Amino acid sequence: MELTYNRPMQNPNFLIIDSGVGGLSIWQEIQRLIPNSHTCYVADNGGYPYGTMEENALVQRLLTLLPELERQYRPDIIVIACNTASTIVLEPLRAQTQTPVIGVVPAIKPAAALSQSRHILLLATPGTVRRQYIDRLIEDFGQGCTFKRIGSHELVHEAEQKIRERPVNQDIINKVLEPLRQIDTDIDVVILGCTHFPFLADEIRHALPTPIRILDSGQAIARRAQQLLVDLKPRNQDHIPLPGNLFLFTEETEQTHQLEAGIQHFGFDKIGFFRLTATQNAQKSGAT
Repeated sequence: MELTYNRPMQNPNFLIIDSGVGGLSIWQEIQRLIPNSHTCYVADNGGYPYGTMEENALVQRLLTLLPELERQYRPDIIVIACNTASTIVLEPLRAQTQTPVIGVVPAIKPAAALSQSRHILLLATPGTVRRQYIDRLIEDFGQGCTFKRIGSHELVHEAEQKIRERPVNQDIINKVLEPLRQIDTDIDVVILGCTHFPFLADEIRHALPTPIRILDSGQAIARRAQQLLVDLKPRNQDHIPLPGNLFLFTEETEQTHQLEAGIQHFGFDKIGFFRLTATQNAQKSGAT
C-alpha cells in the first residue's frame, strides 16, 4: 500500500498587515520556516499607530481595508501582525472571510511555562496591556504567575527609527523600563507583546537586570502558519503564487520614503502604495 504524507502546500501567499513595520518581525520568522512562501506586507501607516485608535474605528478600518487587499492579492493566510489589533478584530474578521486568519497575541503561556520565579513582565503598547483579552489570557494560561505590565508607545517609535537605520535612543528605553529598577523584583521572563519590540531586543536586554529570558510570538505564529498550510493544500489546486514579496504602504508621506532603504534590506522585491477608492476611504474612516 502506498503511504501518503501530509505536507504544507507549496509557494503559499501570505497577507501580513500592521500599522507600521513592526510586523516585519513576524514576516522574518515566516520566511525562515516557510522559505518558499510569497508575501504581500501592508504597512497601514494611514492608521499608525493602531494602539492609539478607538476600538470601533480600528475594527471598521480593517474590515474595510482587508477585503480589497484579499481580492487583489489572493492570500492563502492572513496575519494580523499587531497585538492590539489582534485582541479586538479577529472575531469579526473571521466572520467576514473564509481565508484563515492568524492573530498575534502575547506569549503568556510559554512565558508561564518557562518562569522559575513565577514573576513575569509583559512589555507592550498601552492599548494592549489594558485589554480585557489580556486579562483572560493570563487567567487561562498564566499558571498562577504574577504579571507586571508596562505599556509604551515610545518603544514603537524607537523600533521604527532602527528600521530607518537611525540611532536608537537607549536613554528612552532605559526610562521606559525604570520601574523595574525601582521595585524589589525577581522577574525572570519578559514578554515582548508588540511586534515592533523584537527589533529592540538587544537594547531592551541592556536596560534590564540579568539574567532575564525575552520571548516574542514570531516563531509560534510561523509554526501555526505551517500547520494551517497542511490543511490548505487539498483545496488550493489552482493556487497562483504572488510575483515575489511585495511591501505596500496605505499612504505616501515623507516618512514612508525615509523607510524605504531599511525595508529593502528585508529582501522585498517591490515597495509601493495601496490606495482605496474615495468611497472605500469614507467607509474606512467611519464617515457617512
